[in-house]
Amino acid sequence: MATKKIDTSFEIARYFDNGVRISVTIKQYFEFLNVQDKDAISNMVYHRLHARYIKPFVFDNKSYKKEFKNGFSIMANCCLLIETLHSFKHGWGDSNGRSGQAFKDFFESDSNFKELKSRGSEIYTNIRCGILHQGETINGWKIDRGNKSLIDGKTIHAVAFQERLEKSLNDYKDLLRKEKWDSEHWDNFRTKMRKIISNCA
Repeated sequence: MATKKIDTSFEIARYFDNGVRISVTIKQYFEFLNVQDKDAISNMVYHRLHARYIKPFVFDNKSYKKEFKNGFSIMANCCLLIETLHSFKHGWGDSNGRSGQAFKDFFESDSNFKELKSRGSEIYTNIRCGILHQGETINGWKIDRGNKSLIDGKTIHAVAFQERLEKSLNDYKDLLRKEKWDSEHWDNFRTKMRKIISNCA
């Protein structure tokens, strides 16, 4: 079977820094790999995920915050990021059939979500699956845009949740910078990236 040809000019990260558009192509990523540039790679994955899942909700505009910012949209993006981030950490090419386990493991292991340590399965069923499949939370769970605390009973405060998850993303970036190139964390990261790049063909 012929191997699919990869277009190495394809962008795998795009973000804006002070209004300047910055992109990273597959070719550039391969160049980073060749010289084992941990800073460039960890920065790339941070911005790839931050720009897609976090940045849309940190727009500092009064009208946007009042009329458009939505807790359900925030939580939908956060749930996507949790699964993606967990896949990077564990070298999963995809999370098919493992999404529930990803949520359970994420909340048990992430120090930014201590209040939810034993509630990953609940979050998965009632928030993630509720929003994804029904467009709403289920079983009495609610979402608001609070940021003073993470959770009250069955109410998730979306802005606080997003802020915690942004810390988790920063923690992952810092972990990659500190870990040795041949560590399990880097092996898992490279495995995930190979799958991402193969999906570009």
